[in-house]
Amino acid sequence: MSGFLAGLCVAVLPVLALGVWLGRRTARPKSLGGLGTPVEHATFETLHTASLAAPPLRAGLTEETARKSARKLRSLLGTDALCLTDRKQVLVWDGDGAHHRTEIMERLAGPLETGRGEAFQLTCDLLDCPVRWAVVAPLTVDDRVHGALVACAPRESAVLVRAAGEVARWVSVQLELADLDQSRTRLIEAEIKALRAQISPHFIFNSLAVIASFVRTDPERARELLLEFADFTRYSFRRHGDFTTLADELHAIDHYLALVRARFGDRLSVTLQIAPEVLPVALPFLCLQPLVENAVKHGLEGKADKCHIQITAQDAGAEALVVIEDDGAGMDPGLLRRILAREVSPSGGIGLSNVDDRLRQVYGDDHGLVIETATGAGMKITVRLPKYQPGVHSAGRLTRE
Repeated sequence: MSGFLAGLCVAVLPVLALGVWLGRRTARPKSLGGLGTPVEHATFETLHTASLAAPPLRAGLTEETARKSARKLRSLLGTDALCLTDRKQVLVWDGDGAHHRTEIMERLAGPLETGRGEAFQLTCDLLDCPVRWAVVAPLTVDDRVHGALVACAPRESAVLVRAAGEVARWVSVQLELADLDQSRTRLIEAEIKALRAQISPHFIFNSLAVIASFVRTDPERARELLLEFADFTRYSFRRHGDFTTLADELHAIDHYLALVRARFGDRLSVTLQIAPEVLPVALPFLCLQPLVENAVKHGLEGKADKCHIQITAQDAGAEALVVIEDDGAGMDPGLLRRILAREVSPSGGIGLSNVDDRLRQVYGDDHGLVIETATGAGMKITVRLPKYQPGVHSAGRLTRE
């Protein structure tokens, strides 16, 4: 990641240099709105234009994202025409000379293969065509060429060749960030699948065994538990949405605890204190249930007497504060640190590190799990959930079919 950030900084510096070039190219007496010299004004305009072009590119290189960013990229270079391509076709052409599309793609075979920029003269029978030269700058992500930025101008220009190359490097960084975002999404999906895989062997067999034990002795109780089991598994194995609401997550936890209490009887007691105003808060799917499962496991493990679990959810201004606490066996803090760092695998497959990683990915490193524990002293896990976070939206409440 540090190498990637360094690459990002390297890519931003040429854009600053490009702003200086554009400033000198366009400097003229005019009102600068308090921005200082013409060079400073042009640099500001360049960075502002670049910031407007970045968001579409963060979604990857497609016809739609190319269309949304091409006009701003052409403004950065000040050329008569600009096109963005993938390896097979022109995605968008902005400006004059669109009839050169076919010729451009024919001439891209070499640059797309080698990853090296190239400038060449265009052939055209139209006397009034304003574009006569094309500058090709490949777009690369992880040393793989994904497409090209092509700037077209009336004449050959060494400055345009360098400027197009720098803008192409900046575009490549945006595409690399898009790839990183997609990788993060795939990682989150993989983490959820891993949690589901953990739930399957760890919990389902015991739940079905408990239900089976009531089939003859208490059929009505078996029916109730079967419905609890169905609702819990429907929620846990749903296929839509990376996020849910605190209300839905707690509802699933209630189903889970009903099945656990059926197994352990009065050995397990649970207290819930939930502030109604935090129930609509969105959070990563299957974020709290593994923490409750961890409390059950470590609360009952190695104990012959009762275990108490307390779950609270409070309004804390801009955040919802969720605390899950048990009075069980606890854990050595050093071992806990190694589990969260994934240096060792937790016994029983409980997903503390999984949840911690996903919280940090969604909200930032300062929103990871806060865990207080010691051997024989139980465990207290605190989760801070921002009430409003860009991109965090629940998929809606599930109902029993």
